[in-house]
Amino acid sequence: MLQIRRDLVDEMVAHARRDHPDEACGVIAGPEGTDRPERFVPMTNAARSPTFYEFDSGEHFRLWREMDRNDEVPAVIYHSHTATEAYPSRTDINLASEPEAHYVLVSTRHPEQYELRSFRIVDGQVTEEPVEVVESYLFSHTGADDVPDS
Repeated sequence: MLQIRRDLVDEMVAHARRDHPDEACGVIAGPEGTDRPERFVPMTNAARSPTFYEFDSGEHFRLWREMDRNDEVPAVIYHSHTATEAYPSRTDINLASEPEAHYVLVSTRHPEQYELRSFRIVDGQVTEEPVEVVESYLFSHTGADDVPDS
């Protein structure tokens, strides 16, 4: 299950709408050893395409170095689909290279609404997972570290 804060969902949707009709893409970094999305990082779609995304290579390299320095991982890798449902394409599946990441797709095919779905993609196998949108991770049953000491 992907548990994600509402503000991060809002950021992904806003980015997808800004870049429409091209696909938007980015990463939400999280602390290493968790799969908790924390830091929103919109990326440039170097392909500038309505049917394909590709991280700008310089941004990609800098972000992965920065995450290494910060003990972070790509908790979420997201991109938008502008004319189709929020489901990984064959290309998306072939390019998925982070087995621990949540692959989030946002469809902006309908101007007044969006569709958001999350998947795990490992060795070409796609598994959809539930998404729980929360206001805060505090008290959201993600672990004992979130419960304040009495």
